[in-house]
Amino acid sequence: MTAREAILGALRGAPVDPARLDAEAAALVARVERPAVDPGALLPAFLDRLAQPGLGATVAPITGFDALPAAVAAYMAEHGLPRALYLPPNPRLTAADWRDFDLRPSSAPDEAVVVAVARCGVAETGSLVMETAPAAPMLPNFLGLHHLVVVPRIVAYLEDALRSDPPPRAHYWITGVSGTTDIEGSYVRGAHGPRFLHVLPLDGA
Repeated sequence: MTAREAILGALRGAPVDPARLDAEAAALVARVERPAVDPGALLPAFLDRLAQPGLGATVAPITGFDALPAAVAAYMAEHGLPRALYLPPNPRLTAADWRDFDLRPSSAPDEAVVVAVARCGVAETGSLVMETAPAAPMLPNFLGLHHLVVVPRIVAYLEDALRSDPPPRAHYWITGVSGTTDIEGSYVRGAHGPRFLHVLPLDGA
């Protein structure tokens, strides 16, 4: 008999006490450790997480969707960008006044600016919860150089962002700017997506 066979044989023959196993499992998950988040101050907590250097995001709260064009124009002016952008067919976005912008019908690779709407933000981590829909295509969110994301709602913890109903086929979370480090230790920003992330939470989110 090999050592492997002896070990596996001992495991198979070991008595199993379901009650003891349940007690051990309950002890392990009795108290989930997570940072404290004040439910009455979700927006400040969310902004604090986004300000962490590792996320590389910028933030500009807005009063509502009608204030979005002015906020986008200010961002473009700050970064010396032309007023051209891809806007998904989300009625909350298209209802705003974009007359001073060149709206692109589709998003090309390295499109300068792409605007999107997150389902919610997570105060615990600064994450943006994104989902696909006919009015929210996925691909533009990975093609643009500057990703501007409106956040209409903020939840406290990651678990709070989970849906009770079946999620759409593509459901993904964004926590900061995409980046990677190669074998020589050189940081590459935007390796798997946009190089810049600008978050626009709604007041009262």
